[in-house]
Amino acid sequence: MVIVIKGNVKFTITLDPSVWIFDDRKVDVHTYFTRHPQIEQQEDIDDIQKISAYWDREIQEGAVSPPTLQTEKQFEKEKILTGTFGMPFAPFLRNAEPNENATRFTIVTENGDTTIPLADAYELLLCFAKDGKPLKEDGPVHIYFGDGSNRDNPITHVRAFIVE
Repeated sequence: MVIVIKGNVKFTITLDPSVWIFDDRKVDVHTYFTRHPQIEQQEDIDDIQKISAYWDREIQEGAVSPPTLQTEKQFEKEKILTGTFGMPFAPFLRNAEPNENATRFTIVTENGDTTIPLADAYELLLCFAKDGKPLKEDGPVHIYFGDGSNRDNPITHVRAFIVE
């Protein structure tokens, strides 16, 4: 259930999707393709303002533990047990450090290979859990292109990645 990034790279990387459920970089596949960068930036600004207001209130009134903390923990636990999650591929590809003359990226599967430009590989999303369960039968990951063009027909049965 591991996948290797190899080929024209400085470092061969081994990926184990079974541990990604604990990674904070995971994203919800159902909402990943509907988000827009401008909205995300505004949400970041809103989050900073909320944190700032909370900090100001805490300084003035003293720390207060919210009564909803236990409910929030339960919600997050249930989300992990029932969610469909993916992992952006870019950090792993950057860690492999493709050589300067690398231009192509091949996804090796049981059903044949798919080759794309290396620049497009940085936009891939690797789905590793569907409805809270690992993708054992046709996994270990399903691959979605960054533009979502294959949302209904992801690349499955992935065995390796080769940078050329």
